[in-house]
Amino acid sequence: MTTRLYYDNSKLTDFSARVVEHLTWDGHPAVILDRTAFYPTSGGQPADRGMLDSVPVLNVAVRDTDQAVVHVLAAPLPRPVGEEVAGAVDWPRRFDHMQQHSGQHLLSAAFERLLKGHTVGFHLGDAVVTVDIALPNLTPADVAPVEELVNRVIWEDRPVTTRFVTDEELAALPLRRQPAVRGPIRIVHIADFDLTPCGGTHVSRTGEIGLLKILRLDHRGETTRIEFICGGRALEDYRRKHAVLARLGTMLSVGWWELPEAVERLLAEGKQLRLDLRRNRQRLLAAEAEELAAAAVAADGHRVVWRVFHRRTMDELRRLAKELIARPGLVVMLAGVGDERTNLCFARSADVERDMAALMRRVCEALGGKGGGRPDFAQGSAPTTDQGLVGVALSMHRTAA
Repeated sequence: MTTRLYYDNSKLTDFSARVVEHLTWDGHPAVILDRTAFYPTSGGQPADRGMLDSVPVLNVAVRDTDQAVVHVLAAPLPRPVGEEVAGAVDWPRRFDHMQQHSGQHLLSAAFERLLKGHTVGFHLGDAVVTVDIALPNLTPADVAPVEELVNRVIWEDRPVTTRFVTDEELAALPLRRQPAVRGPIRIVHIADFDLTPCGGTHVSRTGEIGLLKILRLDHRGETTRIEFICGGRALEDYRRKHAVLARLGTMLSVGWWELPEAVERLLAEGKQLRLDLRRNRQRLLAAEAEELAAAAVAADGHRVVWRVFHRRTMDELRRLAKELIARPGLVVMLAGVGDERTNLCFARSADVERDMAALMRRVCEALGGKGGGRPDFAQGSAPTTDQGLVGVALSMHRTAA
């Protein structure tokens, strides 16, 4: 088994070790050392990163057969078995994981103390950390006292210690949860607050966590997933959100504390403007339909309205067609020519006997497109060709005639 130096000192980043074995792991060169300060992926905590000599360490894993720690590398390590290698752990990443993991212990312990909520899941991600608490439908009001208690313990700067215990010692300890593995058990003790089996890396005093902030509650049946961040992540989150609030305040000429009321006013004004715009569009549509109906061409006992528009959407064509066929005796053929496709919408008044779906199919066939619909209302599209507006208009006009 590889001697794991981080068990005794989570702040150790530079070390030397001897190469025990070269191997391939997940398609990458890898080595096993006689000892290491690199933490392998385990227990919800991601692996460390860093360097062995000048070779980047991409991942760190544990080999199931003998619990050896495998260092997955970006390139082969030019050191034979038995030679020493210098290791350097990426400290910012390590310290971030220490802050998040120790914060999780505090948060889980606080949920136990205040709400009798057991932790049934933990994941330390690149951006956020989550714990799954065996309580359904927790609310922000429920978790606010939990967050407050955690931060009080952080600011009290209590010592955090680790040690391995015997089976006899383990049986006598008031653990928050029982160990999930067998063999030597390592205990993480946050003074007068939490006592938990854990093999991860942790801060030496709670003050190093800095701050814990709960971000989101995700209800999942009988559990609630708590999304939170600690330390440097919490500071960066505050910076980003403060910058957003400052920018919005400048844009709206209000203080950040006035933003909710300012946004409510904008939403109300926007809603009214959208209503006014819809009314005005409807008036314009009615006026346009009146103008088109007046210019309709007589044909076979009814009148034909056909018009080619530039860059008119299918929705606009449909609304205009519906406005037109509210009048009697009309066959309506509208096209909206875009850069790549031409939209087509054909319709007829209720008193006209004309199969607009069949007419649509014939026009689409002539234009190399496709479409269909009901006898009274059909739509389709075709490629916009070099014929452009004139070609579409002529095709429609010939069919209508």
